[in-house]
Amino acid sequence: MALVNEHLLRLLDNYLFTDITRKVNSFKVTHPKAEVIHLGIGDVTRPIPAACREAMCKAVNDLGKAETFHGYGPEQGYDFLIEAIMKHDYASRGVSLSASEIFISDGAKTDTGNLGDILRHDNSIGVTDPIYPAYIDSNVSSGRAGYIDEWGKWSNVVYIPCRMENNFIPPIPEQRIDIIYLCFPNNPTGAVLTKNELKNWVNYAIKNDALIIFDAAYEAYIRQPDIPHSIYEIKGAKKVAIEIRSFSKTAGFTGVRCGYTVIPKEVTAATLNGERISLNKLWLRRQTTKFNGASYISQRGAEAVYTPQGQEEVKTMIDYYMENARLMKKALGGTGLKVFGGENAPYLWVKAPDGMSSWKFFDKLLYDAQVVSTPGIGFGPSGEGYVRLTAFNDRRQCEEGIKRICHYL
Repeated sequence: MALVNEHLLRLLDNYLFTDITRKVNSFKVTHPKAEVIHLGIGDVTRPIPAACREAMCKAVNDLGKAETFHGYGPEQGYDFLIEAIMKHDYASRGVSLSASEIFISDGAKTDTGNLGDILRHDNSIGVTDPIYPAYIDSNVSSGRAGYIDEWGKWSNVVYIPCRMENNFIPPIPEQRIDIIYLCFPNNPTGAVLTKNELKNWVNYAIKNDALIIFDAAYEAYIRQPDIPHSIYEIKGAKKVAIEIRSFSKTAGFTGVRCGYTVIPKEVTAATLNGERISLNKLWLRRQTTKFNGASYISQRGAEAVYTPQGQEEVKTMIDYYMENARLMKKALGGTGLKVFGGENAPYLWVKAPDGMSSWKFFDKLLYDAQVVSTPGIGFGPSGEGYVRLTAFNDRRQCEEGIKRICHYL
């Protein structure tokens, strides 16, 4: 008799974005003439940059000729993309990496979940709260999170509260944690860490022999010159940190799928008898077993991001979304609402008025303004009383959506 992975049965049936879709569909049934504006789920809307489209079209043509055909690619990724990443994302910021430390993937979410494959099930984990749900769900699936309590917290997870009172900056925990997830610029709050704040986390990891999984999927949206784009800008981080990046929000690749993970050769973890194992080597072995690599087409498209044309087009796209965020935040601020984020990230973290719960505020925005948001409670206990709005829609939709919200508040 085959047995199921019972850890998966502990995952909550009500996945956040599924619940949102169900509520919105129910609203549309009872309000068939309503023009609903989506300012909740963080999918992009701007077309993929022309440089990337042209590169992918050329790659498709390459596959149509015997002399340029590509079958299975290297599991770690093609050299042409890895070299572009090394030069533009790291060397340009004073960070030296070798090609064998970069692993091309089909997106940040995939690697975020799969990294657990190379780490023991009984590691303790710490997450900033609120947090992107996939971090915890992937650990629930492997039995690392424990059991959920009546307040929605998992027994083996250390929640590091990021609230208005601490400017949504996670305090360094007093206890030791094995694996820590950090996402900055942050989804959902839009907060960022200064160099000194990130240095404190690196020092904590070194002192406590901890591993940091650093999600930098939104680094391209950073506007302040003193905010680090990579954790490896901090001395010592190569010993304790894995960094994950994505082309999804940078270049509109949410449907194309391409990203990468950096695992320096200095990063190690221990066996029960104390032997130190290279996580770089272990991840390569895992990838060659379970992954055939991102497609040649998507990697050629990602390579084009780093061309002069691609860089200019990506900048234009990000500027567009961040101008949306600026306009949205300015308008919402005029209503008296407390609004955070939107300056170094495409997310606005909005405090619900009058002590309203996240879901109640979600319902109010949907039924009164016909605007879809994301309830903050879906990102963790400290998200209660907030909703997340995104700047990824087109300008007209963003302006109309915020206009409606302002009218009904």
